[in-house]
Amino acid sequence: MTKLLLIIGLTSLLSAKYTNCEFQNKNYIDICKKVVKNGVSYSYANKFLLSYFKTQKFDEVSWKYLQPRHIKTHKKNEKKANNVLVKQVPKMVTNLKEYKKVYDKAEKKYGVNREIIAAILLKETKLGRIKPTHDAFIVFNTMVVRTDPKTAREKWILKMGKTNMASIITHCYKKGVEPEQCNLPSSYAGAIGIPQFMPNSFIYVESYDEKAVDLTKMQDAIMSAAKFLHKKAKFDALIDWNKMPDIPEIESQWYDYEYKHKYENCSFVYEKSKHGKVYKCFTAGKDDLKYLREYTKKIMRYNNSSNYAVGVMRLAYDAHYLSREK
Repeated sequence: MTKLLLIIGLTSLLSAKYTNCEFQNKNYIDICKKVVKNGVSYSYANKFLLSYFKTQKFDEVSWKYLQPRHIKTHKKNEKKANNVLVKQVPKMVTNLKEYKKVYDKAEKKYGVNREIIAAILLKETKLGRIKPTHDAFIVFNTMVVRTDPKTAREKWILKMGKTNMASIITHCYKKGVEPEQCNLPSSYAGAIGIPQFMPNSFIYVESYDEKAVDLTKMQDAIMSAAKFLHKKAKFDALIDWNKMPDIPEIESQWYDYEYKHKYENCSFVYEKSKHGKVYKCFTAGKDDLKYLREYTKKIMRYNNSSNYAVGVMRLAYDAHYLSREK
């Protein structure tokens, strides 16, 4: 009987006609209004936001790892992750050879070094070997429903969750996909595909062969990561590796610096945040690191962690010189 009532309820929901954005949850009102401005119909927006399978299921694993204590641990573990990935640089070089034509096109069109692109894809999903186990919409819905925006961080999480929910609804509407079938496999943070794009970054996706973009395909992941860095980070001039300092040595010095300051308010490139927060900046006043600093800042537009960006630079540096040896 319960199953029958659920089926009847869902059938009524899908056949209902909606002409506004009235919800008990005020955040859903904001999301609905946003997607309608994007061209989504009221009916589709309501079906999505009233779907039992989309808004009444929650990702407990994702919610757990988004808590502050886990975020702090993750930042410390980034160093360990970088050290482990250095051993996989030969796999990067193999990937660079296998997809040479794609990397050629990405470099020529967007001015982003192939080694940087490959390093990002290695960092994100080990060049596609890590498979997603979450659903992006459910991840962001969990954030929106569970977050009580009292702190600056909580307000940011809520805003980010709402923006990405709106992006997913808009994406699936334009693709002609019904809400119940709009399933985007993601990481626990809601990132999608080999390059781990957030849904609000879908504006940067690009297909290699001009077919429908598929971020689970290496070719499209390469082009999309290059476009993202070019458009969002103004990465449009290839790195001259001969101008770079000894990045492995600099990376080691940075880790010592961060440890010395107990991982508190340290940044590889920034002295202040846009909100005025003061950082202990490793590269401040070091003219010999200006070139490295410039490009590390660009990588931080992809992921704002200093350790992430330094790790990408290290992997790309190693891959560049290993490629020359072979």
